[in-house]
Amino acid sequence: MPHTPHAVTRHLLVIVAALCLPAIAGAAPDDPGRLKARQVCSVCHGLAGISSAPNTPNLAGQPESYLAAQLRAFRSATRRHEVMNVIAHPLSDEEIAALARWFASIRIEAQPPQ
Repeated sequence: MPHTPHAVTRHLLVIVAALCLPAIAGAAPDDPGRLKARQVCSVCHGLAGISSAPNTPNLAGQPESYLAAQLRAFRSATRRHEVMNVIAHPLSDEEIAALARWFASIRIEAQPPQ
């Protein structure tokens, strides 16, 4: 997919918004994965791990091992994504484990259409 100036600007705005969230989130004691998710992931993946954007995957309820493996792959850039490589790069192993635990712990229920 070609990178238009509009698309690059949009990606940069997402990154800036994600980096500003720690100041907004406050310092209340919380599950470390939940706090990090609020600070870093919620802009694109939603507060509860359910994305409203059509090209952004839901993270809630995904297997912990899968989430951790994908974050490590984004961090090392063995899995390429313009935004996720930047977001995952500074994450420690502990932060990745906490994020994976948090999103895996969110229970979702699928309901057939009525």
